[in-house]
Amino acid sequence: MSEVIMTRIYEVMVVLYAISLVFYFTDYLYKRVRARRIAFWLVSIVWVLQTIYFVWFMFEINRFPILSLFEGVYFYAWLLTTLSIVLHCIARVDLPVFFINVLGFIFVTIHLFAPNDVVQPVRDSLISEMLFIHISFAIVSYAAFSLSFVFSVLYLILYRMLKEKKFHHLWSRLPSLQQTSSWMSNSILVGVPLLFVSLVLGLGWAFLSLEGLSVFDAKIIGSFILTVIYLTILLLQRSGKLVGTSYAWIQIYTFLFVVINFFLGSKLSNFHLWY
Repeated sequence: MSEVIMTRIYEVMVVLYAISLVFYFTDYLYKRVRARRIAFWLVSIVWVLQTIYFVWFMFEINRFPILSLFEGVYFYAWLLTTLSIVLHCIARVDLPVFFINVLGFIFVTIHLFAPNDVVQPVRDSLISEMLFIHISFAIVSYAAFSLSFVFSVLYLILYRMLKEKKFHHLWSRLPSLQQTSSWMSNSILVGVPLLFVSLVLGLGWAFLSLEGLSVFDAKIIGSFILTVIYLTILLLQRSGKLVGTSYAWIQIYTFLFVVINFFLGSKLSNFHLWY
């Protein structure tokens, strides 16, 4: 009975999320404050429903639900919704909030239709606090990189508007180029150390728990490449060698690699079967 109820809650959550995006889009096009407020409260309700579903699932399986790709996608979507609410309340930026919610809705929908065929993703004897921290930090770093992707897209939009001198009432709804660039840098500044710590913990856990571990695993190689790329981007930007649109474009391309590594890397990995 509880499963039926939670399924209905999830369906309501997806519908409310879709409606909120419509209100956010309406607000952006026509500058309707009321539409923005309705969208924000709908997203807040979605976040509450997401949290309820997350907690219920956690008690249902008696562990923190991030040990499978199915569970990881949901946790990632929950993080994106949380980020959108925080940005709305603190940064007061409208279009980034809309873009982040679009990403969140996409991953909520992916989770809705994804097969949950991994009943016991990891043997109980292998589950440890180190593994939980490793996976949690990895997913949070992906959320940070998602934020940098959103602000990179915004930077390119702003730059084009300024270059072509297309001043419109929508202009007032966007952050400045300096603010956008700052958010891009701060996002990867958070994501890089989180991903690095996640890799160190993950390798430590794997060497202690798995036999015949190969460091040439597809997910390990991909994650290390991601860390190096983002660290290089950050260092080049700090030294002034990577600025403006080039800085934005390279972050967009790198985020595409994040998505590929998240899904395809897990499928090609010999032991990353859970996220």
